Amino acid sequence: MNPDADKLWQAPRWALAVLLAVLGMLGPFSIDTYIPAFSGIARSIGATPAEMQQTLSAYLFGFAFMNLFHGALSDSFGRRPVVLWGLAVFTLASLGCALSQNIAQLVLFRGLQGLSTGAGIVVSRAVIRDMFPPADAQRVMSQVTIYFGVAPAIAPIVGGFLFVHAGWHAIFWFLVAVGVILFAANYKLLPETLHQSQRQPFQVRHLMRGYWDLCSDPRFLLLAFASGVPFNGMFLYVLAAPAFLGDHLALAPTQFFWFFLLTIGGIMSGAWASGRMAGKVVPKRQIRDGFLIMLVTSLVNVVANALFTAHAAWALWPLAVFAFGWALMVPVVTLLVLDLHPERRGMASSLQAVIGSTANGIVAGVVAPLVMHSTLALALTSMLMLGIGLVAWVWLHGRWPEIGRRVAAEV
Repeated sequence: MNPDADKLWQAPRWALAVLLAVLGMLGPFSIDTYIPAFSGIARSIGATPAEMQQTLSAYLFGFAFMNLFHGALSDSFGRRPVVLWGLAVFTLASLGCALSQNIAQLVLFRGLQGLSTGAGIVVSRAVIRDMFPPADAQRVMSQVTIYFGVAPAIAPIVGGFLFVHAGWHAIFWFLVAVGVILFAANYKLLPETLHQSQRQPFQVRHLMRGYWDLCSDPRFLLLAFASGVPFNGMFLYVLAAPAFLGDHLALAPTQFFWFFLLTIGGIMSGAWASGRMAGKVVPKRQIRDGFLIMLVTSLVNVVANALFTAHAAWALWPLAVFAFGWALMVPVVTLLVLDLHPERRGMASSLQAVIGSTANGIVAGVVAPLVMHSTLALALTSMLMLGIGLVAWVWLHGRWPEIGRRVAAEV
């Protein structure tokens, strides 16, 4: 924690949470905003569905690759410069997308967007721990998770509205405006939270030693898997939404919002509960409760889909409860990750994001297309994603029982 933290931010804590949450929202917002315009973009520039998929793949690969470096750069040069440079590149890349005339140009600039947006997610986590002691950090992390949950719900709505009323180019012009506003806001408001004494030398050998220290630490890897992989238990349904909601549940496109409303509601309420428990409940118990909720919900979901034909009246509720359990435990696990190696919080945040985004990419590109044909297959795969994270946590709990044993300190 920065020893001068109390002097760096004089405004209310929730205001910093909002600023950091908006930074974290930029990544998923940039993905979901243009998805409603997929077919329209393809017709406009003469692209095939497979070529349009490359615009998403380029973004995800760029996002995953650069996540390796955002945190390490922020450990050496500070949090603020990395955020501002990331926003600047994102704004220029969005401008390139808006002006693209063919699929090759769009793929290129979407890749640049992916390279830049990870800075907000990665660095914002490190900023929280720079600024706040553990209990307060958990509360702020929970607030960020609440705001973060809004992005997937509103992005398709905004993108669809712009596409219908102004054309697909307007979506990327809107992202240009978002980039400009965020750059101005962070340039004016975001303090440099990494104390000069805590900066790491920017040397290849030093960086490689840092990556080795983290990647060879089984505690770090198990915590990263425990937080990142279970997310795919609900992300799988987001990826399969057209088939799950339209084909299996027979919902009209105008009714899809119920799925997002319930899932985002689960995330926001779980994150709120996590914040309320900060400083009062042992982290290990909070993580256990989150996993228990997800496990029971997953079992109920599998049994229900095995015995009955899926119906919208009951098939959406397990996903909302699962989301609640995930959001209840993930702020705590994230803080445990950041505190394993306090001198490399930025790098730890980077690698945690890489593990999560890699899992997301595998689920998006390989797993979802294989299982979206069946609601039972979706339910079983969702439980498998949870199971990987649960095994990681149980393994960690058995090998290092002291981790998460004490209530987070207030100071």
